[in-house]
Amino acid sequence: MSTEITVPALGESVTEGSIGEWLKQPGDAVAADEPIASLETDKVAVDVPSPVAGVMSEHRAEVGDTVEVGAVIAVIEEGATAAASGEEAGRKEQRAEKGEDKREDASDEVREAAQTLSPAVRRAVLEHGVDPSTIKGTGKDGRLTKEDVIAAAKAKGDAPSPAPSPAPAPAPSPTPSATGERREERVKMTRMRQTIAKRLKGAQDEAALLTTFNDCDMSAVMEARGKYKDMFAKKHDIRLGFMGFFAKAACLALKDVPSVNAYIDGDEIVYHDYVDISVAVSAPNGLVVPVIRDADRKGFARIEKDIADFGARAKEGTLTMQDMQGGTFTISNGGVFGSLMSTPIINPPQSAVLGLHRIEDRPVAINGEVVIRPMMYLALSYDHRLIDGREAVTALKIIKEAIEDPTRMLIDL
Repeated sequence: MSTEITVPALGESVTEGSIGEWLKQPGDAVAADEPIASLETDKVAVDVPSPVAGVMSEHRAEVGDTVEVGAVIAVIEEGATAAASGEEAGRKEQRAEKGEDKREDASDEVREAAQTLSPAVRRAVLEHGVDPSTIKGTGKDGRLTKEDVIAAAKAKGDAPSPAPSPAPAPAPSPTPSATGERREERVKMTRMRQTIAKRLKGAQDEAALLTTFNDCDMSAVMEARGKYKDMFAKKHDIRLGFMGFFAKAACLALKDVPSVNAYIDGDEIVYHDYVDISVAVSAPNGLVVPVIRDADRKGFARIEKDIADFGARAKEGTLTMQDMQGGTFTISNGGVFGSLMSTPIINPPQSAVLGLHRIEDRPVAINGEVVIRPMMYLALSYDHRLIDGREAVTALKIIKEAIEDPTRMLIDL
């Protein structure tokens, strides 16, 4: 009996994706609920599972093809597992006779031994030639992350396996040295990168973008972290970071200046009585912005746990569409990469984004004396169509004051 595999629902407003990788080839045995393909959407990579056990009969789409929700992409022949083993062995023997790349066999072994790995981790395993079953995962529930694979490869002293090269040809007559040879490589943009490009350019074209800056003395927050981090970690089983402070400070500002937490929809302004903060984190395929829901109602521990969970799942490639839908305001921390100052771009349809930067000791004047303080530049980019300069400056000033005097966050000032 043949079963057609269709593109599953991908989330609200997402109607299509593209085939990023086939995890099962025609003739491969497939278990029920086992991923057969990795589908790239505008925001995340999604595994497509097989609803039945059997054998992969055929692909109806190629890697890179755009497929709509509900489209048939493969066919599974149910109850043909035994036949599959013979077919797979035959295909491997043919490849061996032809001398094809041994990495294809490695790919089959990885699929059989590590069926629950995310696409990013699968690629890393194949590139570095490590056995995933021998690696201890540091991700959620013990899952392997890309960093786990790379660390294991470094520990073994392995480098990515190069593709086999043909036998050297007879030496030609002397020619000019190729030391200065220049090369170019063309790589097709992933669907996620294409979407990021379109959205950011669309924000520049549609919104009246402006950025206001301030600097912030981090002494009080750093002192509070130093004093309470051990007790905090012991009680809540999570590290006390800076993002929790900035998220709570932003909540104060957005409550006092509602336009910064609103957006334009046609000729209307949509205001929110809640704060859902999008936090920019790095993923294997680009920057993603999962959302901390109801940040204004959560404590520091819950916010820090949400952020840590997002970061881990972004590295694993297991964030879902639901994780990134919505959001009323964004915080982006370029400081973790060493940025001193930037002009962040808003995340449509939001109207504002807070940019954080690196902390560095700088001389500042306090009470008529020059002293050294750990300072950070803050940047608030905003849509001037909705937010006036006075409102933007006021919001950023509230965030600055809350960070410089964290007690304000406790008594709602």
